[in-house]
Amino acid sequence: MASSIPKVGFVSLGCPKAGSDSERILTQLRAEGYDISKSYEDADLVVVNTCGFVDSAIKESMDAIGEAIQKNGKVIVTGCLGAKKEFIEKEYPNLLAVTGPHALNEVMSAVHVNLKKPHDPFSDLVPPQGVRLTPKHYAYLKISEGCNHRCSFCIIPSMRGDLVSRSIDDIMTEAEHLVNSGVSEILVISQDTSAYGVDMKYRSGFWNGRPIKTKLYDLAEALGSLGVWIRMHYVYPYPHVDDMIPLMSDGLILPYLDVPFQHASPRILKLMKRPASSENNLLRINAWRQKCPDITIRSTFIVGFPGETESEFEELLNFLEEAQLDRVGCFKYSEVDGAKANLLDDKVSEAMKEKRLRRFMETQTRISHHKLNAKVGKTMTVLVDTHDKDYAIARSMADAPDIDGKVYLRDGKLLKPGDFVDVKIESYDEHDLFAGPIH
Repeated sequence: MASSIPKVGFVSLGCPKAGSDSERILTQLRAEGYDISKSYEDADLVVVNTCGFVDSAIKESMDAIGEAIQKNGKVIVTGCLGAKKEFIEKEYPNLLAVTGPHALNEVMSAVHVNLKKPHDPFSDLVPPQGVRLTPKHYAYLKISEGCNHRCSFCIIPSMRGDLVSRSIDDIMTEAEHLVNSGVSEILVISQDTSAYGVDMKYRSGFWNGRPIKTKLYDLAEALGSLGVWIRMHYVYPYPHVDDMIPLMSDGLILPYLDVPFQHASPRILKLMKRPASSENNLLRINAWRQKCPDITIRSTFIVGFPGETESEFEELLNFLEEAQLDRVGCFKYSEVDGAKANLLDDKVSEAMKEKRLRRFMETQTRISHHKLNAKVGKTMTVLVDTHDKDYAIARSMADAPDIDGKVYLRDGKLLKPGDFVDVKIESYDEHDLFAGPIH
């Protein structure tokens, strides 16, 4: 006999911040008694959580909407691309609803209008940690929504609004639920993690009866007391970030910072309208390493921004050589509909962007080779993610999931995802490490 419980299909695209929104919607759907379908054909309707940051993400989102319409027909669109409602509805006029990002209530209202709500659900339908899209042993923890900055290449504030920080109690309660459910690593995310609490003027909140300031340092210290890996993402290089480095050297949080520098030329950073663009980042990086020699610094950069000269690109390469960053991603500049940078003159040709991207990555590859080679022979603690035949595939403290390298551990087939194990690094390739067990 077929189930009478209404089923909702779900497609989640985009960054971990969008994934966190997806988890909240899925949790609410399950809390209200809806089933989550694993196929288009079996679903009564489909929710597509989109990304709209760059052209390739817009195309992927539009293709996903089209596939959901073709295979199911009843589709609700949400997420960053949903902020461009007219653009979506021009291509797909028969959608059930279109909402912007971070729109739990609007999505649920659209579901209720188009799909009968199940009878009174029981609270134990959903575990305290909610429904998650990540593996059981790690989770993303979003501490704020929106951004106060107006970077000229970015349209996120127009989609997600200004900074709105979550309360300390709300964040720590979610973190405790995650740890109690077996999570071994919490990855802290937001649009601007280092600005956490600015909108609340850093007022104190309460957790377990004690006052804690709504400020990144105090939050990091509280999260560090939970006894799991705490990894910080999207941290701008403000001076107050320096205060967190001792927490890393003391082992409370991972010695890892994801800092989106984007460029090294002061003029280009000013054109980008980047926060902290006047900071001397090389001095800051050196100071971080003096306080915590094991710190891993990852960053992202843009080449080919309008007006970027050859000498300014060389300045970026020189910064790479001096900074010796551990993990680096690089993107060619591309116009995003609605971004202020579209109005800038002196566009860089696609051929030049491609040439600069290649030179950038060649430089970073040499640096990465040196960094990985220095790890051979060392002992380190890794967190197991999955298996590949006889290898356990793990990550070190220096590796965030999906964006950094992996550690392949031979003779690791008996290890389980979420296990911590000490290993000895034996060799490496372009991105990854290979290790053996310590006997």
